[in-house]
Amino acid sequence: MTMSVLDKRLHAFRTDLADVRLKGRVEAARHVEGKPMEIVAPIASLHGEPSSSARQTTQALFGEKIIAFEDKDDWIWCQLEADGYVGYIAKAAVSKDLTNPTHWVSVPSTFLYPEADIKSQAPVNVPMNAKLEIVESDDKFSKLSNGKYAFTRHLKPLSERETDFVSVAEMFEDVPYYWGGKTSQGLDCSGLVQTSLEACGVLSQRDTDMQEIQLGQNLLINDLDGLRRGDLVFWKGHVGIMTDQKTLLHANGHHMLTVKEPLAEAVARIASANGLVTSIKRL
Repeated sequence: MTMSVLDKRLHAFRTDLADVRLKGRVEAARHVEGKPMEIVAPIASLHGEPSSSARQTTQALFGEKIIAFEDKDDWIWCQLEADGYVGYIAKAAVSKDLTNPTHWVSVPSTFLYPEADIKSQAPVNVPMNAKLEIVESDDKFSKLSNGKYAFTRHLKPLSERETDFVSVAEMFEDVPYYWGGKTSQGLDCSGLVQTSLEACGVLSQRDTDMQEIQLGQNLLINDLDGLRRGDLVFWKGHVGIMTDQKTLLHANGHHMLTVKEPLAEAVARIASANGLVTSIKRL
């Protein structure tokens, strides 16, 4: 079996090194067992190559678990545990010490303070869906296992999720477009979908082509008048979320923002660059 059969975005293999779970499926000089590690930076870029100037393909968030296959120089070659994405993360952003997260950040972003005091310095900003291990809590502050403090009302137990992913996505309106991003600092079209669904406890893959296959049931693509809130509209390399029958919410490179606009206007404009709508999915 040739390596090209497997998607390198979701399977960890190179000619010199591969995930031991792929033994017999891909050829490599060595197959190794991955080691669990955890993201300790607020946001960690996952790159396609071990270089900070290499294109960011996605992001991993504080408290997220990864499987590390190589620790070399300043880089960890790894696979994200949640969505399976493979790439390189700066070694400074990860730790071998693992926590047992109990809560997640349920607002677009919040601060971790060194003390239980909103004036304490310097706070660290962490994004929605960051995972925190809380050891003490009161009405105002929750203490993390690392000694930091978070505002209690910005957190929810892992068992408690949002119910309307469109409402979550609408929190990111006017956030800058950022390739590979998935936070309120910047996100792309599929990052908006993945982030919003995760807040509702729905696991989504990362890229538009993956989401188009994975998510929902197909609707007729010539029935743009029969859409409803929560439907996903796909183009080649792009996706948007319907907020009502006529309005599309999407992070896009035309506005360089996450915006709401009439679906008809988006369809007409995108046709010249990405082509026609390829599918409409209902969750």
